[in-house]
Amino acid sequence: MRVAVSTRAALAAAAAALSLAVAAPLADAAPPAQTPAASQSGSAGTIIGTQARPDGWRGAAHGLAIDYWTRGADGKPVPASGGLLLPAGKAPAGGWPVVAYTHGTSGYGPGCGGQSGPDAKADRFTSRLLASGYAVVAPDYVGLGRFETGVHPYLNNDSEGAATIDLLHAARGVEPSLAKKWVVAGPSQGGQAALATAHMQSRYGAPTDFRGAIAVDPESDVEKVMAFLGPYVPPAPAVLEKAYGYLLAVLAGNRVADPAVDVNSYLSPYGRSLVDKVGNGCPAPTVPAGTAFGSLLAKPLGSPELRASLDRYMAVPTSGYTKPTLLLFNALDLTVPSPLHAKLEADFVANGVDHRTVLGTGSHTEMNAAQWAAWDDFLRTALA
Repeated sequence: MRVAVSTRAALAAAAAALSLAVAAPLADAAPPAQTPAASQSGSAGTIIGTQARPDGWRGAAHGLAIDYWTRGADGKPVPASGGLLLPAGKAPAGGWPVVAYTHGTSGYGPGCGGQSGPDAKADRFTSRLLASGYAVVAPDYVGLGRFETGVHPYLNNDSEGAATIDLLHAARGVEPSLAKKWVVAGPSQGGQAALATAHMQSRYGAPTDFRGAIAVDPESDVEKVMAFLGPYVPPAPAVLEKAYGYLLAVLAGNRVADPAVDVNSYLSPYGRSLVDKVGNGCPAPTVPAGTAFGSLLAKPLGSPELRASLDRYMAVPTSGYTKPTLLLFNALDLTVPSPLHAKLEADFVANGVDHRTVLGTGSHTEMNAAQWAAWDDFLRTALA
């Protein structure tokens, strides 16, 4: 196969676009729970168990960790975990309106989701939601929770959306004070997960009163950039070295989700050894400084088969949304480079997606006053 690569600048752009989806520090892995056998699985959204959390956990007046059944990137039943956070005071008539919070990249292995563990921390998004009177359900995502279920399918739309929707149903099964109306919101990887959930909710699970989505600097279009990567790619600049971990995690997840495409055949022996290590702890496998991207690959990633597979695995939908969306972008984002935000905005406009965009000038997932005001206004209007 012949691959045309015009300039070193194009390769740098490809590397930059892989520097994506970090919005939370990598956590220390919590001890995993005993994983139920597949033969014991219930239907998606079925509760496996709950663990009470003390008042004040993650800044909530009342909190609960929920173990439940969802589906993995391969479509098979898999146990997952997540957190339920309730604000202070008495629930309003009709119950607490719910925001499903989809978190940014927090690691790649069991116990790294950061949403349900005893030591899980509050963050600026969940704290604002609770202070505004919203209940929060927060999935760890498949492979990042309390169970040893294999590789986390990083940036996989189907598993992120299913984990979020199934946690919502599970939470409603244990907490009667939750309202029927809900919104999904998240930053970075969580922004992509929020869009995946919004697109999926009308065709997955029982019908719900879904009201819309907020995506803060979401990952998008990286699968298109990956097609330009191959053995010819030089080392990434030091500022982009985290991109190696993201690339390895995507390939590790796609390898499990679509074994027919034979991801291993695209990897050099060195690259395969690194992909095999994804999920052994929260951080990505260590790559020495100055390592060329190309040294991880045996052949270009631009084959029709792999491109189609990655599209199925992680491409952000740009049509087919049933409710409004708020996009909050930063022009100086270097983690998900701003040209990718511009591409997503252009696709939404071209496809007539009902959305509003508010642009800031900060770095990745920063929120200025206008963006916070838009966040608050969207939730207040959607959940009225």
